[in-house]
Amino acid sequence: MAAWVLHVDMDQFIAAVEVLRRPELAGLPVIVGGRGDPTERAVVSTASYEARAFGIGSGMPLKIAARKAPPDAVFLAVDHAAYEQASDEVMTALRALPGVVLEVIGWDECFLGVDADDPEAVARAAQAAVLAATGLHCSVGVGDNKIRAKIATEFGKPRGVFRLTEANWFDVMGEKSTRDLWGVGPKVHKRLAAHGITTVRELADSDVEELIREFGPKMGVWYRGLGSGIGPSVVDDTPWVARSHSRETTYQQNLTTPAEVETAVRDLAGHAFDDCAAEGRPVIRVHLKVRYAPFETKTFGRKLPEATTDRETVVSAAAALATTLDADREVRLLGVRAEMPMPESGDAVERTPVRGRI
Repeated sequence: MAAWVLHVDMDQFIAAVEVLRRPELAGLPVIVGGRGDPTERAVVSTASYEARAFGIGSGMPLKIAARKAPPDAVFLAVDHAAYEQASDEVMTALRALPGVVLEVIGWDECFLGVDADDPEAVARAAQAAVLAATGLHCSVGVGDNKIRAKIATEFGKPRGVFRLTEANWFDVMGEKSTRDLWGVGPKVHKRLAAHGITTVRELADSDVEELIREFGPKMGVWYRGLGSGIGPSVVDDTPWVARSHSRETTYQQNLTTPAEVETAVRDLAGHAFDDCAAEGRPVIRVHLKVRYAPFETKTFGRKLPEATTDRETVVSAAAALATTLDADREVRLLGVRAEMPMPESGDAVERTPVRGRI
């Protein structure tokens, strides 16, 4: 038997949970975000496939989604408790499958490690188990490592199974944009394009030294390997060790004065620190995210002189970052992230560099 990695991804998870609770919404464009009021400042958490047909997607401001949505669209408030419960039920059903190791990577997705002669049969068993336990559907990517399994899932959506391995990697992915790779966002895609690298095959054939100069010794090598679908293959069920905790707020009315901004930053920083303190871990770095009106986002970071468990030190560091913001611009969003050192035991699992940076 061969070792396989399966990536299980719930189909339109949040929207599907809502439709399950309200069957009358089936077939309608469902948009979940914020408090469900498209006149407020918030973003789309999930859009049903019917809503996606109108160009509505996750991360889009609700006001824009409302302009794109048809008259029969339904806007719903985010219900974290309901999604957490559904997620727990999904993972419990998958853990009960014989011979699998489960690694949770999000509310609605996980990796399964399994030794099998027929991984597609395991994938179909996973789909059946989730459907029987929750009434929800999922797609499964089958791969010989996590990268290929993760990317394979997109070809299986919705409710399908797709295999992507070293054998068919370039046939499937070779001519696709580097943007289609897990971990290549718009900024990295643009930086690669500046070097004449636009397709997956071009990335695989690129000069690794050139990538190291652009992205550094770790990520340069990582992106070069990503072009060939190279990635970790061990699935481990040890818990994910958080690198940081963050708090973020979109304000219904813009913050217009430095005093308002400082007060808001101090509040967010205090909550972020408390989340770290609840784990009994110190803070080593503070990051500040700002979104100026109408929609320009910037981030700043500051390393602390030493690891600290003092709340005021962290809050003051965040407030100091706030003084560097443009005082003449109105602010619509602020976020503070408190970064922690890894515990002495570390994180034993081989994680992807991309995931480690999220």
